[in-house]
Amino acid sequence: MGILVDTGVFIVGERNPERLGDVLAQVGAEGAWISVITASELLHGVHRAVENSVQARREAFVETILARVPILGIDLSLARVHARIWAELVRQGTMIGLHDSWIAATCLAHDLSLLTTNLREFSRISALKIINLRTNM
Repeated sequence: MGILVDTGVFIVGERNPERLGDVLAQVGAEGAWISVITASELLHGVHRAVENSVQARREAFVETILARVPILGIDLSLARVHARIWAELVRQGTMIGLHDSWIAATCLAHDLSLLTTNLREFSRISALKIINLRTNM
C-alpha cells in the first residue's frame, strides 16, 4: 500500500527542510503520490507570495516536489468516490473543505493511506486510513 502526501506535510517541509527529508524517507519504501489538488494548492502558495525572494524560493521548492512525486489526477471513477463521500458528509452534517474531500477520495479510490497534518478534517471520513505526521515524526 502506498501513501498520498497532503499539502500540509509539504508546508511543514518548506518551513523545516530536514524534516521533509525524514518524511519522504519514511514513505519512500511504500511509494508516495500527491493529488492534483495538492499540486494546485502548492502552486497557489507560490502565486500568493508577496516578496519576490519568497516566491522564487517557494517556486523552486514546489517544482522540485512536482518533478519528484507522481501526481494522481481526477477521472470518472474518482469522481464517483468523491460524490459518495460528499453526500455522506452532507447527510451527517460533518462537511469538510471540498479540496480535502477530493484528496480523501483520491486515497480511497487508489487504496492509499493519507499522510497529513490535518486530522480535524480528515478524521471525519471513517474509511480513510490516516497517518498523522505530528505523531509519527
